[in-house]
Formats: sequence, structure tokens, C-alpha cells
Amino acid sequence: MQTNQQELHRGLSERHIRLMALGAAIGVGLFLGSANAIKLAGPGILLAYLLGGAAIFIIMRALGEMAVHNPVAGSFSRYARDYLGPLAGYLTGWNYWFLWLVTCVAEITAVGIYMQVWFPDTPQWIWALAALIAMGSVNLITVKAYGEFEFWFAMIKVVTIVVMILAGLAMIVFGFGNNGVAIGISNLWAHGGFFPNGAQGVLMSLQMVMFAYLGVEMIGLTAGEAANPGKSIPDAINSVFWRIVIFYVGALFVILSLYPWNELGTTGSPFVMTFERLGIREAAGIINFVVLTAALSSCNGGIFSTGRMLYNLAQQKQAPAFFANTSRGGVPRAAILVSVVALLFGVLLNYLAPKEVFVWVTSISTFGAIWTWAVILVSHMRFRKALSAEERARLAFRMPMYPVASWVALAFLVLVVGLMAYFPDTRVALYVGPAFLILLVVLYYAVGFHKRGSAVAQGA
Repeated sequence: MQTNQQELHRGLSERHIRLMALGAAIGVGLFLGSANAIKLAGPGILLAYLLGGAAIFIIMRALGEMAVHNPVAGSFSRYARDYLGPLAGYLTGWNYWFLWLVTCVAEITAVGIYMQVWFPDTPQWIWALAALIAMGSVNLITVKAYGEFEFWFAMIKVVTIVVMILAGLAMIVFGFGNNGVAIGISNLWAHGGFFPNGAQGVLMSLQMVMFAYLGVEMIGLTAGEAANPGKSIPDAINSVFWRIVIFYVGALFVILSLYPWNELGTTGSPFVMTFERLGIREAAGIINFVVLTAALSSCNGGIFSTGRMLYNLAQQKQAPAFFANTSRGGVPRAAILVSVVALLFGVLLNYLAPKEVFVWVTSISTFGAIWTWAVILVSHMRFRKALSAEERARLAFRMPMYPVASWVALAFLVLVVGLMAYFPDTRVALYVGPAFLILLVVLYYAVGFHKRGSAVAQGA
């Protein structure tokens, strides 16, 4: 039942937000071994993940400073409107909505693929539809219900990685599962060195590494529904970098120590190989279940993000007004339902082209991530300039090494865009992404959002 209530409920605890931040950053790519990135960089992929993690930490600290100062549901879209203008807020909001829409298409497609491991005779599109209905329903209940589902989805991934890291270290140091013979870490340099493809290989891998981190910025979107944003947002942001380093770099360190880097991706998932080496015969089924929950987790978070972004855009008069309505439980149901209905197109793609759909949807996600992160950094710079010296001194959660860190992170994003342009497979993102932004600008003026958005911004 829809009401005219205009406020979201603060039902997300620190426990929810902390695990959501971590779960959003750990996707299905890690469980499949990050094989493509490893092929480019070899063991040097560890450096690439550290560099990417450092850039994301800077971006998240910039977002966190604004989110603690002004905890609103629209997060970086609202900050873009406030500090860069109504058009920037509109473009960022709709771009992020579409980014997660196509990402969710990829995730429900992944669910269909994983389920066919167990049910090969069932069409892929049926499982994609089932995943969409299930995650849409979770998001329509209450934000607390969403937080609980996301907490346990993330917990499954975290526990699996921790067990794999500990078991792998036992193999490396004590020879556990290897007849008592310690494996050691010589595989890190024994097959062409730590940088078998030189610095160029590490640079080439950055484009793939960065998009493993897509979703971390979702922490900002929780600010409007966090029970205690002044404490939970800083805690989540400060912990997410170290946790990513442990789970990504730690897991890949173990994998690259156990197996020659140039053999990964040719003999199945390294997670499956590691558990089978421990004598767990059901390893393939266990990992399939884990990556299934990882895909559902990402879809769950994506529907949450799209609903909150439409809610925020409606509040800014840059989307139909009914998107700003909430249920009695404080859930923007109209915004969520529209996103779920739009995702039915993804189910249709799974029916029409089950093999190609996963590749088709990645280019928009790639471009959308870079746009979002760059807008966060630029909005933060303008935010800082808009504050008086006294206000800057009173900031509760400050970004370190400002403004040098901001410029370094922006330069890093420019480098990644350049790498995307260099590779034919990712170059398409630089055609599709700007084309979509141009379409949004045309609609902005044609529909009249520019008049309504400007009026709201002036009254803010």
C-alpha cells in the first residue's frame, strides 16, 4: 500500500552497513579466480589490486566526509546537484540507476548460468526470472529485511574466503593436503618473475581490477537509512579498504602461491581446486552455491540502489513525483517496482540470447562506474570550497591528504579510461556510455526537468 509519506526509515544498523560495504565489493569475479586479470599481470596482479584499493579508499573517504556532514538517501547524486549543479545531479542519478539496472541484468543472468549446473534441463531465463522476483520481494518489505538478507549473503562469501585463505596458508606453510610437504610461495616468481609481463601487464589489468570494486560506493546510499550515520558510515568506510586488501589480496596471494599463474583459468576455479585438494569432494557444488549467493547479493544491492536513486531524483523533481512516495515501512515501493519491471527486459534477453547477454551489459557498467567515482571526487572538491574555515575545522570525518589525494585519484581514473580506450573489447564502453549521457541531456531539456530541478536547487 502506497502512502504520501516522504521519508525513508533509518532501519540499517552498523552491522548491516559494515557487511553490505564488504559484500558489495566482493563479487563473483574473485571466486572464478580473476583469471583474465591474472593472465595480463601474473602475480603482479597483487600490486594492481593494492593500487585500485588505494584509489577506491580515497574516493570513499571523499564520499564519507560529505555523507556524515549531510546524510541523505541520494548521496552522490544529491551532492552533485548541490555542488556541481542540477544537470550534474540529474546525470549522475539516472546514470547510476541505469548502471545498476544493467549490472542486475548481468547478475540474474549469472544466477541462471549457475543454476543450470544443477538443473541443466531448465531454461536459463526461468532462473533469472525467479531471482528477480525473489530479490524484488525482499526489497519491498522493509529496509531492515533487506539489510538482514544482505548481511547473510555477504557473510557466506566472507566465510568461504576466510576458510580458503586459512586452508591455503596451511598448505603453503605446513603442507596440509600435500602429504605434509610445504608448498611455499615460489610460484610467485618461478614462472617468469613477479612481473612476467612487465609494468605494462599490471597497467593493462587495472581496467578489470577496478570494476571488481564497483558497488562500494553503495555505502553512501545507506546514509539516509542508517540508524546512526555519524558512526556507522565512517566505521564502514575505514574498515572496507583493509577488508578488501585482506580478502582480495589475501585470497589471490594464496591462490598464486599454490598454483602457477599461467595455469590458472585453464583447469577450473582455483577455489574449487583448493577445496578438492583438502579432500572435499563436494567442492564444486559448494563454490557454485557461494557464487550463486554472490550474484543474488549483487542483484539485491542493485535493486536497493536503483530504488533509492529514483526516490532521490523524484525529490529533486528530476523524475516522476510518485517515485518519492514510500510505504508505511518507509520503503520507496513505486521506485523499486519500476526498476524490477525494467529488469524484466533482462529476463527477455536471457530468453532471446542466453549466451551473449552477459557480455552485452558490461560496457555501460564500466563507464558508469568511472563517471560515478569521478563525480564523487569533483563534488567533494566543490563541497570543501563551499565551507568556511570554521566549518572545515568542525568536520567530523575528514578526508586525509586533501586535495593532493583527490587529484591523484582523479588522475588514476583518467588512466583507467585511457586503458579502456586502448583495448578493443572495452572501447565500446566509451561509445555507449557518452551516447547514453547525451540521450539523458536531451530528455533533461525536452521533458522540462531543467526548470523543475533548478527551482528545487534554488530553494534548497
